[in-house]
Amino acid sequence: MKSRNLSENILKVIKSNGYKYIDLDTVIDTNLILERSGENFRRFIFSFNDQLGNELCLRPDLTIASCVRYLNQNKKSSEKIFYSGQAFRKGLNKKDSVIRNQIGFEILGSFTEKKDDKKIIETSLKTISKIKYKSGNLVIGNIEIFRLLLDKLDCPARWKLRLKRHFWREKYFNDLLKRLETNSDIDPTIVEVDKRKYTRMINGNLKKDVAGRSIEEILLRFDSKIKDPRRTKKGSNVVKILKEYLKIECPINQASKKLNLFFKKNKINLRIQDDYFPITKNKINKLNVRFNSSFGRHLEYYTGLVFKIDIKSKSEKLNIRGGRYDSLIKDLGFKKNIPAVGAAINLKKI
Repeated sequence: MKSRNLSENILKVIKSNGYKYIDLDTVIDTNLILERSGENFRRFIFSFNDQLGNELCLRPDLTIASCVRYLNQNKKSSEKIFYSGQAFRKGLNKKDSVIRNQIGFEILGSFTEKKDDKKIIETSLKTISKIKYKSGNLVIGNIEIFRLLLDKLDCPARWKLRLKRHFWREKYFNDLLKRLETNSDIDPTIVEVDKRKYTRMINGNLKKDVAGRSIEEILLRFDSKIKDPRRTKKGSNVVKILKEYLKIECPINQASKKLNLFFKKNKINLRIQDDYFPITKNKINKLNVRFNSSFGRHLEYYTGLVFKIDIKSKSEKLNIRGGRYDSLIKDLGFKKNIPAVGAAINLKKI
């Protein structure tokens, strides 16, 4: 099946499942991207200034462009949408294409999260139903479980926030674990010096500014560190638990059992119900279905379900990536979290 015909058939399947086609802006506000992804992300985007001096960029991701649209239109109801087009992003590898052809579909603003998660995966499976392939893989993960686990561990609050924020940056995340495990970045001598400085500062002018912050603000932050210290033994135990969790991988029908045994072994007050995952069969549509606790670290905005589908045949190769990103629209400027789940089909590899 030729790429164009396959693309058209995929769009027909998505439309027949109740999704409404929308057009997305090719150009979006650069600040919206950088405010949530950080200034380091600038090297991956194509930006320019308009006649008024506003900095704009070519959309680096269709999901972000869709959420910007939802934000700008100030939607107050749920919608099922789909779209197709090109995303423009520079890669770390010079051989990577800067143009990515994608088809995406989403459910936005709906509060039936588990039902919607299942619907997105079902739609994904239907889009590949007319492709002749011998086998493939469906991998399912869930970022929410990692966050719930971290909340239960005996670890300073600032470190929990740090580990959540950088979960998707695997190398830096592992560096953080090493620091937490060994306290290698803490010099006891400097700690004692800082405590003496704290004592002097608390008796001075608390309204005085230092590097853009008042003495009072600095002392509040330092006080929280004193009351919430890292302890080597507890830090190493937290790291041990997290590393063990991130190694959990099994057929999907064993996922809840394996996770609950892990929680029980480590005396963690969590339990995953059998119906927690949108799919519980190990084989569906010739796909092997597995759970992987560490999957989902390739995109920073995922907050819950994450999944990928990879199939191969003699003439085609296709991958689908998707998941839940409930905080993305708020990160782009909305006043509160908006439930959102979707998937993108990468047409590059067809």
